[in-house]
Amino acid sequence: MSIKERIQGLGSALSAMVLPNVSAFVAWGLITAIFMKGGWAPNERIATLIQPMLLFMLPLLIAFTAGKNIAGHRGGVVGVVATMGVVIGSNTPMFLGAMLMGPIGGWCVKKFDELTKGKINPGLEMLVDTFSLGIIAMLLSLGGFLFIGKVVGGITHVLSLGVNWMLAHKMNPLLSLIIDPAKVLFLNNAVNHGIMTPLGIEQAAEMGHSMLFLVDPNPGPGLGMLLACWFFGKGTTRQTAPGAVLIEFVGGIHEIYFPFVLSRPILILPIIAGNVTCLTFYTLMDFGTVAPVAPGSIISLILMTPKGKTIIGLLGVLIAAGVSLLLSIPLIKKKPDFQSQPVTLDSALAAASENPAPKKKEKK
Repeated sequence: MSIKERIQGLGSALSAMVLPNVSAFVAWGLITAIFMKGGWAPNERIATLIQPMLLFMLPLLIAFTAGKNIAGHRGGVVGVVATMGVVIGSNTPMFLGAMLMGPIGGWCVKKFDELTKGKINPGLEMLVDTFSLGIIAMLLSLGGFLFIGKVVGGITHVLSLGVNWMLAHKMNPLLSLIIDPAKVLFLNNAVNHGIMTPLGIEQAAEMGHSMLFLVDPNPGPGLGMLLACWFFGKGTTRQTAPGAVLIEFVGGIHEIYFPFVLSRPILILPIIAGNVTCLTFYTLMDFGTVAPVAPGSIISLILMTPKGKTIIGLLGVLIAAGVSLLLSIPLIKKKPDFQSQPVTLDSALAAASENPAPKKKEKK
């Protein structure tokens, strides 16, 4: 398996843990944005929901989903118990811990089932399964509490120091140089959910907001490039662009513009430039959202924006779209029709689901 396939496989695994729980992140984000101190409608009593949901609910949901993906419901249960150890054993939100312990719990259940298949006497299966899984869950939980939680907490702390250093030196916009090229290769979920979201939540817990939530989901750069395709493209490129604009900007499905960039790779430059410019503006204005922007829609961004900063958030998106549009125009005029076939929502989502997890070749 190539390095690219391994990275895409990781991206598929990470997104499979997080994407089914995006609605829970949205619920937590809305409660935070509305009821926290300084929110749209501050309420001290309701705001007591924020911290427990952050520390317990969200990591445990990720852990259950990860374990279930590997070994069904039983794997999910063991994943939750295992993750509870790292959650209690650390003072920081254990999203990375959940992404580690959830799959480990599921893998242990899967291996146990393989080892005991056909070897347990009928009538004793339920008893053996119940106690064996309980023992496995207990051991993993203890390991997480005593060792793994501290290790993951240390890793998170080091990553946070690096991000804080970038914040202090106003270098956050440079993240776009890495994120955007990886994004159009359908690694956006791996980058956003595996790296940016956990670090952003850690930062938001301390500062009340984080710009890291906007590095990947910002709809502005893609909007600008698609508008250039709409206004100055020809043939299939122009016919496809209007629908893609609506799906990307309002629907938040950025995969719809990836085929445009993959068909004309030089268009990644306007995307990067738009995002760098926007992130620079956000850095100077000390702007960030209170929770992950998921999906990467202008509606989600507005809902997760702190009270009194909506205009700043919208200006950043407009700046990103403007820069991307202006830089895309000459590139598209030079080759106005570069799409061999229309890009539809179905084709974009099919590519998104196929690329992150290439199928293994069957052995002959």
